[in-house]
This record gives sequence, structure tokens and C-alpha cells, in this order.
Amino acid sequence: MNSEEMARLKKLLSGGISPLHPIVIRRASNAVIEDVRGNRYIDFTSGIGVTNLGHANPELVAVAREQLERLWHMAIPVAGYEPILNLAESLSRISPGSYNKKTAFFNSGAEAVENAVKAVRKATKRQTIIAFENSFHGRTSLTMALTGKYKPYKQDFEPFAPGVELVPYPYCYRCPFGHDYPPCCMQTVEYLRKHFVHTRVPGEKIAAAIAEPIQGEGGFIVPPDGFFKELKSFLDEYGAKLIVDEIQTGFGRTGKMFAIEHFGVEPDIMTVGKAIANGLPLSGIVGRAEILDSIHAGGYGGTYVGNAVACAVAAKVIEIFERDRIPERAAVLGSMAERRLREMFEEYPLIGDVRGKGLMLAVELVTDRRSKKPAEEAARKTVEKARDRGLLLLKAGLHNNVVRLHPPITIDDETFSKGLDILEDSIREVSREET
Repeated sequence: MNSEEMARLKKLLSGGISPLHPIVIRRASNAVIEDVRGNRYIDFTSGIGVTNLGHANPELVAVAREQLERLWHMAIPVAGYEPILNLAESLSRISPGSYNKKTAFFNSGAEAVENAVKAVRKATKRQTIIAFENSFHGRTSLTMALTGKYKPYKQDFEPFAPGVELVPYPYCYRCPFGHDYPPCCMQTVEYLRKHFVHTRVPGEKIAAAIAEPIQGEGGFIVPPDGFFKELKSFLDEYGAKLIVDEIQTGFGRTGKMFAIEHFGVEPDIMTVGKAIANGLPLSGIVGRAEILDSIHAGGYGGTYVGNAVACAVAAKVIEIFERDRIPERAAVLGSMAERRLREMFEEYPLIGDVRGKGLMLAVELVTDRRSKKPAEEAARKTVEKARDRGLLLLKAGLHNNVVRLHPPITIDDETFSKGLDILEDSIREVSREET
């Protein structure tokens, strides 16, 4: 623990900013982080799914340096510039959807989500947005309304923006309808068809639904294979749109360039962020040209949106992903990790569920598998013990009992295996303490 540095942090930064790990980082390289005391950690967080190409990636550093020397900043409301056009071209090319696309860029994931909602409301001339329980879309007023977890994101921040309806999500391990998989998988869409449109909002007043392909802060919850096709079919019946929030799942994390590709549907709008620029502040939306063009001139913008340096780096990120087949690397490492996690599942009853895709994996900890009572304290201890052994992890989930793994996709095999060993050692120790 970096006690002196953490005391400084608490003195200077708002109490609303509370790092999970009591350390202060000095430098990082690929998948290894070093704190101000010289302690080194394997990073299984990627800065919350951001540094997919590793910390301080040399190619990206070179691009950033070159762009800094050429053009540091030009506000897009003032004039266009090459990096933003190059990135828009690349993003339109790689994003799912066979239709004509346009893009818009912003600074944060929440901004991207807000502006996607603005676009579908303007294009459809409707107000209602369907969002899902357990979801996370941001901490601004509108994105809090869209977020399906109260603590800590929404706690005491009422009232929330109107025009949002939260509905159950197909969380198969804890089915909100009380069913077992697979019969549970389409209950959400059946609820929308048979109940929601008759008792809450008529279908012709729905502007869109927004969903993460795999819920991130909700606990890396993977929906059943047919869910998104059925959801899209329901929306199409009423002329409503599908917004897919790829901010945490996008850019190779799940073994595909974008996670929605696992589910065989084309979203009308997709939000991107986090890994798009490997750590520089940048987000965006890409989708049907007619939807994005529904926004009048000046309806989008901002002084720093689509920063030239961030856009140049993001274009290089896409180039590296395609050149080095990074999504395939995530799939290979993910298969390796999933095998290890399932072996741990067989060994330690503390693990109630193993789930995820690619290098977006999680274990949900429970006090016993029959009741599925969330083991929040065990998750906390697991993360702490792993840190003491040199591995940084994050928690997630409605009950904070999910331990998630999302290291840089460029992590080498030896470091990755060592991280999994540390995870197992930590779970083993906690399991002994809990019994």
C-alpha cells in the first residue's frame, strides 16, 4: 500500500473519486504496471478495458508524438482536419452494418451514449428509450437514467432524465423471471411484446432500445445467443432503433472486433470509446447516415471532441488490430483462460459461475451454489490477495461479487499464465478462509 501517496490523493481529489487499489502508478509497459514504490503488478484491468494494445505501446507513442508536432488541436466546429476524417473512414469500414454510415466523435463514453439517444429521438420523432437492468451507460443525468444499477452510480442523484424505461435483462445465472436456461432466454422479449407495449409504452412511441452486447459493470453478463435477434425483430415491428453500446466490449476485447458480431445483428447506431484510442480521451458513434444526419448543424459538437492526437492514435489502433489480428489473439487467450477458470470451478465451490467471451471473462463468487447467495466479501478478499501477490483485478456485478479479467490483449503468454496462477492462489486462500 502506498500510504503516503494515498493520503495525498485523498487530500487533493474529491471523495467521489475512490480508487479500488490503494496504490499510485508511476509507469506501465504492455501488461505490467509499476507503482511509485517500485512494486510491479500484472494488469488484468487494462484501465477498465482501455489499453487493449498494452500500456505505452511504442507504435502509438510514435504516432502521438508525430501528431503533436504537426497539429495538437483544432476544434471541429471551427474547421476539419485530416486525423478525424481518416478515423471516420476507418471506423465506418470496420463497424458492422451493410448500410451507408456516418460518424460523430466525442470525449467520453457517456457523451457518445447521450448523443446516440439524441439522434434516434430526432430521427424517429419519439421519446421513449428502453434500457436494461444491470446495465451501465454513464454517470451524466441522461446516462444515469439509462443505467440499471442504483448504487453507487445513481444513489442520491435523483431526479433522473425522463423518457427512459428499464426492463429485465436475460441474466441466465440469476434469471429475473425465475426460469432456467434455455427457456428463460426469450422472456425479456416476450415481456416487451406481451406486457410492456400494452401497459407501459405503446410500441409506436418507442424510439430505441440501448444495450451492451455483454454487460460490463453489471458483471460481464453474456446474453443467450438468440436474444439480440429477437430484440431487433421486436424493435423492427414498431420502427424503433437499436443502439449497441460497445464502449467496454469493442475493439477486439471479446474475440471479435465488436461484440455484437457474436450475435448476428446489425445495430442502427453503435457507441465506441475506451479502447478506441488505447487510453487517450475519445469516443464516438457510428451508424446509419440518415439517423446521424437528422441532427441539425450545431446539434453535435464540443471544443475538444475528436481531438487530432486521439484520432491519429485511434486510426493507428485500427491498423494494428487488422494487421496483427488482435481479435483472434483475444479469442486464443480467452480460450486458454476459460479452460483454467472452469478447472477452478470444479475445484472451488466458491465459484458459482464462469462466463464471458474472449478476454472479457469473469467468475461470480457465491457462498454456496444452491442458494447462489452473493459472496461480496470473498470477492473483496480475492482482489486484495491478488494485489498483494502482484496482480490487479476489478470487481463488478449487482452485488459486487464478480471478479473480472480483462488484461491487455497484447499480454505475453508467460505473464498471462502467471496472472492466472495468482488468481487461483488467491481464490484457493479465500476458499479455505470461508470454509
